[in-house]
Amino acid sequence: MLELLDGDVSKCYSACGLEHYKPRYTPVMRALMHKRDVTIGEIVASARLSQPAVSQTVKDMVTQGLVELVTGSDARERRVRLTRKGILLLPRLKAHWLATVYAEKSLNTELPIPLSDLLDTAINALEKHPFQDRIQGQIPAEMKKR
Repeated sequence: MLELLDGDVSKCYSACGLEHYKPRYTPVMRALMHKRDVTIGEIVASARLSQPAVSQTVKDMVTQGLVELVTGSDARERRVRLTRKGILLLPRLKAHWLATVYAEKSLNTELPIPLSDLLDTAINALEKHPFQDRIQGQIPAEMKKR
C-alpha cells in the first residue's frame, strides 16, 4: 500500500514540475514553513521519525539545494534552514499537499473507515507489538539463530 501511495505521490510531484522533490522531504519542509530554522531534533519530534532518517533526508535536501545547515546560538548546534530555492517551492508544494488531502478524502469515501484512522490504529498496534516480534513469533525455534 505504501508503495502505491508513495509512488503515485512522487509521480504527481514530477507532473507538477517538482522532478527532484521526494515525499520524504515533506516533514522537513512542513517544519520549516512555520519557523525560520529548526534543529534535526525538532523535526524528529514533530514528524515521529528516527534521527538517522531525518539526518539522511536533510543531507539529501542540502545536495538538492533546498535547505542549508547553519550554526545555532551554540557553536555545536546545527540548524536546518530553507534556501531561496526551497522557499520558492513552497507555494507549489502547498497546492500539491492540498490536492493530496482532497485525494485522501476521495479515497475515504470508498473505504469502510477513513484511511488515517486505520493507519493510526495500525501504528498503535505496532508500537505495542512490533511487526518484527510478530514475525519472529511465527518462525520455528529450530530455524532461529542461536
